[in-house]
Parts: sequence; structure tokens; C-alpha cells
Amino acid sequence: MKDYTRLFDLLPFQQANHPQEICLAEKVTENGEKFYKGYSTQECINIINQLSKALLKLGVKPNDKIGLIANNRPQWNFVDLAAQQIGAINVPVYPTITESEYKFIFNDAEIVYCFVSDVDLFTKIQSIKSDIPSLKDVFTFNEVQGATNWKTLLEEVSADDLKKIEILKAAIKPNDLATIIYTSGTTGNPKGVMLSHNNIISNIKSTLSIQQMMVAGKRSISFLPLCHSFERMVVYTYMAVGMSVYYAETLETIGENLKEVKPHFFTTVPRLLEKVYEKIMQKGNTLEGFRKKLFFWSIDLGLKYELNKFQGLSYTLQLAVARKIVFSKWKEALGGEVEAIVSGAAALNAKLGTLFTGAGIPIIEGYGLTETSPVLTSNRLEEVDRKLGTIGIPIPGVEIKIAEDGEIIAKGPNIMLGYYKRPDLTAEVIDKDSWFHTGDIGVYDGKFLKITDRKKELFKTSGGKYVAPQPIENKMKESSLIEQVMVVGNERKFVSGLIVPSFVNLEAWCKDNNVIFPGNEGVIRIPEVVEAIEKEVERINQDINHVEQIKKFTLLPAEWGVATGELTPTLKLKRKIILEKFSAEIEQMYKE
Repeated sequence: MKDYTRLFDLLPFQQANHPQEICLAEKVTENGEKFYKGYSTQECINIINQLSKALLKLGVKPNDKIGLIANNRPQWNFVDLAAQQIGAINVPVYPTITESEYKFIFNDAEIVYCFVSDVDLFTKIQSIKSDIPSLKDVFTFNEVQGATNWKTLLEEVSADDLKKIEILKAAIKPNDLATIIYTSGTTGNPKGVMLSHNNIISNIKSTLSIQQMMVAGKRSISFLPLCHSFERMVVYTYMAVGMSVYYAETLETIGENLKEVKPHFFTTVPRLLEKVYEKIMQKGNTLEGFRKKLFFWSIDLGLKYELNKFQGLSYTLQLAVARKIVFSKWKEALGGEVEAIVSGAAALNAKLGTLFTGAGIPIIEGYGLTETSPVLTSNRLEEVDRKLGTIGIPIPGVEIKIAEDGEIIAKGPNIMLGYYKRPDLTAEVIDKDSWFHTGDIGVYDGKFLKITDRKKELFKTSGGKYVAPQPIENKMKESSLIEQVMVVGNERKFVSGLIVPSFVNLEAWCKDNNVIFPGNEGVIRIPEVVEAIEKEVERINQDINHVEQIKKFTLLPAEWGVATGELTPTLKLKRKIILEKFSAEIEQMYKE
């Protein structure tokens, strides 16, 4: 095969050009032993064809919707591509959403069959099955009592079966619908984003033209959810180029999995990099004497790093020493062979980007939305085309401009077909000239794009001044004592903040300052602790416009999360939920 134009062409393309002994791999336990089990390119193709045959036998027709709710594993890809190549539409859903959200999505998409990973998800879907008239059956990847396991669907594929599959494949055009991805918006019901094969394929080809570190035979590790458009497109890109994909077991085991896989490349979201940084700093704080001094000397050097600039012979030599003695251990913790990490889905703290890059671990930041398949802009590995604190340069084939009101708008082959069953909402974001309105406010810094805020997140104080919360929040999170923050102040006299401290770093601070750490609830009430965080807020306020400075804040005792409802599955703040949940604390800050 010389080229790929539809997503199910990717593995036959890989087999023809870069066949892999390990195309996809997962961690399994057999006879008490845990190990990575790999599937070759040909094995993947065979299983996908077997599943296509099974779906046809179940009566699945072109344009039928297949639900997929599972952790990252090769079976996810098998179902995805098996459905696509017979013209069915894959509807991937996050494993972490509520039953009411599942009910809405399943009924909106009219899902006919669903594949889930485990007993918990099977139980959840079974409990709402009677409310979903279209849903015929649910299959599981793990062995679950009372459920049909996916393996029982697999049968040998005859020449006649293959012929039927090939006829169906031939009828599918690049601009046909491939998938519906429901966005986990911060408010309201999810919207079904319709993406064609060509939408995503165009994004794969543009990405490969600018990220030359992706080559056949290299290893990647995947842990961001495959149902998220960013990770899904990246895994398709690995397939196109012939890279091996190893799936991490869980986020808790990622440290161990990185050492086992030794990836050359992986993607992440800023929140996870923040967690890595916190663990590194926690370890650094436990060191003593010369080793502690050496650690923090290295950190200071890393934070002074500037791209595309010779910083003098003395600095260059010192950084080389720091990379050899201290930062090499960071690289080892990431498997020892990492060449680059791509960060997306939210704004990366500039301090972290600088530090990791200074440490010799390039962080490539990009930007996009589910509606744009997803990448719109990206920094490059070459330093001349990389600028920290920006989201990079538009990718080939994508046109981007700043509208009169400052909104980033985009045009290109990667723009979605529209929102499923919602032409009204589609018309709100794609104008008559085919420009997609991202909802993000941005500016160009030379050839590099920068996001300054979300259009809908801008708020106005009672004094009539507009405030963009994101830049303030990102600034505040540069403090080692601040873990999460949300800026509030709509129609109020001044700006205030809800702050979740970094309890790990706060515990170390207490130790250094001879303060007893009484746990999360107690520590936020200790006057010395409140004063220390107040000093941090005042220090950072100096770099912020007077009107936007945080005048009052409230410390909260528990980290915000997906399970507790304050974060979306991509770890963005659900502002409306947080405003409702902590309304009493907010009102208290505005009492005279």
C-alpha cells in the first residue's frame, strides 16, 4: 500500500512499509507473572478482520453506532478499526463520566452495541440499558460473570468473509464520517463532534511533516485516554509511521511502566507534568548537605535556560554538569531514552517548560480542539521553531488568524463536519466563510501563537474591567506552595481566588519552619502557613495588572479532581461547578 486515506488503512500501510513485531502492547498477568504482551502488525490486522466479521454477523450496518468505554489497551484499537472498516461509527466515551451522561450520549447517538473494559463499567451500562432502546448488547474485554466476553466473538475469517469486508471498505470515502466524539464541556450536555477519516488523516500527515523524531521502530508509551481526540490521533500517527505503542497500566503505575518500556516519545497534559515536578521537588527536599545544595543549584540553572540563545561559556559548562549529575536521573525516571514529550489539552506552566527543557528533556507544546481533529498549532523539536510559553506555529495546511475581538479562528481540512444532530450549534462555531471559531483569545508573538484566555471565561468586575482568569491562575501555580487555583470576581468589586495548596510542598515547608503538619484540614488554618501563601500571592501579584491582582483568597483542604466533579476528564477546571460548590467560601471573601 502506497498511501492511506482512511483510518483503517493505517495498519495495512504499516504492514506494507514498516511491519512491526510489536505494533501494540499491553501489560498482562499470566501464571502469576506480569509482562508486556505484544501484537505484531499482522496479528492486529487479523484480529480486526475477525471482529469486523463478528459485527457483521450481529447485523451491524454502515452508519450504526458502536460504543466504546475502556482504558487504553489494544482491544480499544481493534474495536475502533473493526467498526470503521465496515462503515460503522465508533463513539468512544470516557470511563469516568456519570450514568446520566452515559444515558444522554447513548440515546443521542443511538448506540446499538457497546464494548466496555471491566465489571464496574458493565454494571453501570447494564443498570441504564432499559433506558436506551437502541442498545442490543454489551461486551466486555475483561472476564465478567454474566457478560459476553469479546474473545467469544472471534472466529476464523474465510476468503469470502474477507471479500465482504473489502467490498465494504471500498465503499467508504475519505470524507465519510469516521467517529463521533462527545466533548466533556464544562457546562451543559456533551456535544457530539463528527470527524471524517480525512479530518484526522490530514492532521496525521501534517503532524508527521513537522515532527521528524517519529520514525519506524521507535517506542512510545500511551496513558492519556484514547477517547480523547489528542491521544487517539497521536496513536494513529504512531501506526502510520511504524512506532510501537505500549499502553501504561494506570496513572499510578506510569513510573514503573516508563522504566520498562523506555519510550522515545510520549504525550501528556500539563497537570501530569506538574505532578512529576512535585515528586521531584519532594525528593529534593529530603536530601541533605551537599547533595541538597547540588540539587537546588541545578534547579536554578534549569530555570535560567533560554532557547535559541548562547548564555555564555560558564553557564553552558555548569548546565552540562547539572545535566550529567542531577538531570540525568530525571531522564532515567522517564525510561532513559526519551527524546521529547508533547504537552497538550491545557496551557503549560512556563516555569515547568523552561525547567524540563533546561534539563535536556524537550517539552513540545501544541494546541487544538476535538473539533479540529485536534491539532492546530505546534512547536517543533528544532529550537529555531520552538518558543517556550507559546503554543507554536500553525501546522501545514491549517490557516489561523485572530478575529477583531481577539478570538483565534481556523480553517483547514481538519475542521469537523459539525455537531451531531445540532446544526444550530454548528452554525455558532463555523461561520459562512468556513472559519471555525475556537472560543480562545490569542495573540501572535512573531510567528508563534499564544493563548491569553478563553473567550467565555472572561469576566467583568463591577468596575467594568475585563479580567482573563487563565494567565493569572497559571502565574499563581508557578509558586511551589500553590497546587490549584481558580480566579473569581464576576460583577464583584475586586478579584479573589480559591486556592488548593500543594500539600506535599507545604509539609516540607512546615518541617523547614518548625511547624507541626496536622494534615490538610488543619494546616490551612495555621496562621504562619496562611501568611506564607499570602506572601507568595503578593509576590506574584507584582507581575499582574493592578485590576487583575488577587486581593483575597480562601485555602481549600482537598485537591480538585475528575471523580469529585471539579475537573473535566482532560483536567480542565469546571468553573460553574466550582462556583456552585464553594459559593459560601466565595461570599465570605466579599463580605464587608
